[in-house]
Amino acid sequence: MPFIRSTQTDNEPVNIYYEDLGKGKPLVFIHGWPLSGAMWEYQVTELTGKGFRCITYDRRGFGKSDKPFSHYDYDTMAGDLKTLIDELDLEDLTLISFSMGGGEVAKYFKHYGNAHISKVVLVSSVLPYMLETADNPGGVPQEVFDEIAKGIKNDRPGFMENFAKEFFGVSMLKHPVSNAFLANNLARVMEASPIATLECAKAFASTDFREDVGKINVPTLVIHGDGDNIVPIKATGERSAELIKDASFIIYPGAAHGLWYTEREQLNKDILAFV
Repeated sequence: MPFIRSTQTDNEPVNIYYEDLGKGKPLVFIHGWPLSGAMWEYQVTELTGKGFRCITYDRRGFGKSDKPFSHYDYDTMAGDLKTLIDELDLEDLTLISFSMGGGEVAKYFKHYGNAHISKVVLVSSVLPYMLETADNPGGVPQEVFDEIAKGIKNDRPGFMENFAKEFFGVSMLKHPVSNAFLANNLARVMEASPIATLECAKAFASTDFREDVGKINVPTLVIHGDGDNIVPIKATGERSAELIKDASFIIYPGAAHGLWYTEREQLNKDILAFV
């Protein structure tokens, strides 16, 4: 299996698993919490057939990557992304991120500028700031994140099984994903380290990217569903579109958080048109 070795801390190097498929202009996909790079299969299978080189990777602590005890901060994780880009000698690439993955994008631009990057796609992103504070009143209350942590500690499989229903917008009258898909999703979620799952939840909840977002200085496509109850559009997608100078904003009416799957055909069309 292909790995790159990332040496972002004084601890042992961390092996980051990646997959590199297709030929053409490179697209680097950054997965969301609490999944892995495997979530992107519905984009990779489509876009490799359209003449693109698609690279996915598992964030430290998730999927097939090493699962260290600590260093799940965004500065370190952006360093992992930089190592991947350098090791694969990528140029003129597009970063495509989902949810938590937007944080790596913002910190990449903060620390490394637009080196190697020509475009950015932010899908259901946590940028610019998730937490409700006095100067961020549209954010998510701290109590919600406390309940997430409690659920993970008490019964991670049970919590994640229920979390996925809201994630994909499942209700009594709406079933946008199959039971088999939900079971496969849970299996991928449970590959992650429980420590990484908790620490990354803290990271995306509490990290303020408002200054970092302004450093994204390449054409950027922001895509968000206005039915997203996990990452509310007004505090995230709308604000990111305002703060990023060269941003286009597409709203998916009624779409829940997991629109990379539920709205996959439209998402693939929008990505293809943009890149």
